[in-house]
Amino acid sequence: MTYRSHADLGGQDVPGAIIQEPEGEYFHAPWEPRVMAMVVAMGPTGMSNIDMNRSVRETLPNYRDLSYYEVWLAALEKLALQKGVLSATPPPPKLVLRAESAVATIKKGFSASRPATKSARFSIGDRVRTLSVQPEHHTRLPAYARGKLGAIEHVHGAHVFPDTNSRGLGESPQWLYTVMFDARELWGARAPAPLSVISIDAFEPYLEPA
Repeated sequence: MTYRSHADLGGQDVPGAIIQEPEGEYFHAPWEPRVMAMVVAMGPTGMSNIDMNRSVRETLPNYRDLSYYEVWLAALEKLALQKGVLSATPPPPKLVLRAESAVATIKKGFSASRPATKSARFSIGDRVRTLSVQPEHHTRLPAYARGKLGAIEHVHGAHVFPDTNSRGLGESPQWLYTVMFDARELWGARAPAPLSVISIDAFEPYLEPA
């Protein structure tokens, strides 16, 4: 079965207008912060990780018909069923997030930075080309940036690799780079600002020397 991300919409023509929501409005209904709380609380239990969550969210067949937190809730329900959390004998949690420590835990965040196990393959200024293949799993390389020529703008160090982490294959830390592209390289004649530069963050396995 071909893996398809319904969230990878860059460069696609979609029906209807894109309406920007006002800045600072985090929730639009009383149930939405509760969904966020459930997702945050399930993280420490070991049921899933952020990349598993993203993988399940983006592959929901009705993704485009759901609001932001409806996507979160549907994915949480699907993961809970897959992992047996809703069964009569659920697996024991690795850790329980208590109410008194929840705010501090959220503010602290969860860093994806990891010690590097090898030297970086690329340096600032190196010309690179992104892979052009469509992976059969979750990836952080958007479709519109595949098979494109760019240059390394910044080297960020090693981070958890979403492509393996989303499949339960381990964190497999990889070097992360900011890669800059000429707008015409990404969008061709459709580039709204042909002389502009667009930057994306890309993991080392997504890149090859140009």
